[in-house]
Amino acid sequence: MSKRDYYAVLEVAKTASEPDIKKAFRALAMKYHPDKNPGDKEAEAKFKEAAEAYEVLSDSDKRAIYDRHGFDGLRGQGAGGFQSSEDVFSQFGDLFGDLFGMGGRGRGGKAGPRAGSDLEYVLAVEFMEAAHGCEQEIQVPKHAFCDTCEGSGAKAGSSPQACDVCKGAGEVVQRQAFFHIRTACPRCSGSGKVIRDPCGSCSGSGRQRISEKVKVTVPAGVDEGMQLRLVGKGDVGDRGAPNGNLYITIRLKDHAVFRRDGVHVLCTVPMSFPTACLGGEITIPTIDGDVPYTVDAGTPSGKVVMLRGKGIPSVQGRGRGDQHVQLVVAVPKALTPREDELVRELASLHDTKVREKSLWDDLKTKFNF
Repeated sequence: MSKRDYYAVLEVAKTASEPDIKKAFRALAMKYHPDKNPGDKEAEAKFKEAAEAYEVLSDSDKRAIYDRHGFDGLRGQGAGGFQSSEDVFSQFGDLFGDLFGMGGRGRGGKAGPRAGSDLEYVLAVEFMEAAHGCEQEIQVPKHAFCDTCEGSGAKAGSSPQACDVCKGAGEVVQRQAFFHIRTACPRCSGSGKVIRDPCGSCSGSGRQRISEKVKVTVPAGVDEGMQLRLVGKGDVGDRGAPNGNLYITIRLKDHAVFRRDGVHVLCTVPMSFPTACLGGEITIPTIDGDVPYTVDAGTPSGKVVMLRGKGIPSVQGRGRGDQHVQLVVAVPKALTPREDELVRELASLHDTKVREKSLWDDLKTKFNF
């Protein structure tokens, strides 16, 4: 098969950047990979052709020679093509490791130390604590290094030994068809070491379960479902790797008076019938304490008034919300004889039909019981 122009092979323009060339090669390598096309000679040929084009165009010196002199200029430059797919994997092992999800180890390298696992703790917070902020101390169950072996997993007087399967590399290479697959060593799980004489306290894991006391600063304005992140307060990582993080998920407790709508506070406040009719002053509770409020004459029951800036502080520090107050006329369950008389007189003035007093009502009024 005669050689095709390398830019045409990778389906890129001659002005393509290095990242674009790499992206194009990865797409073709995935499409014509021998593992996806077993026994397909044509796919294997296209696979090798794409690799040859990438080898030249990803090298700035070879690319410059090719741009000026074509294939003839590359003679003696080590760009004679690949004889087999194995040659391709040998040349671009790291790239294919990354392509198929095995990146991060490097060719011939072993798996690096693993970071500790992240943890979550659900923290129930009182309404006022969330509004104003607070500090709480919690107990977090987590994994830490074993006190006895200091995290090595080996019994006192001994130490981990190089794995006899991978010889300390942390990975093994398996051959399948035309390519190699690197996987974590099944014997040492990628660490490159094995414990031959395990610690009696942790059974060789190097970890122990503890309960750590952690101080949590809850900022003013946190809301239901928000998370606080405490860096490094999760499970311990391998030696040389960071600990995991601790995520505090906020749960708000209900309040007897207030409800929340984001940074806004909602509540219901009673007012007497005379106040609603004639106007007057009432007291409205807020998260900062009681405040006086003047009710206008003729205020209907159910009216909502707003107290600017009396809501919840923004957790980002951008001001405060408002408080929305629903004013509701409070209806007494029982009236004194004089109150009953006045209400009936008012009803008659408005030609309002009300329930007539019964004999029992008269007796209760007369004898005040």
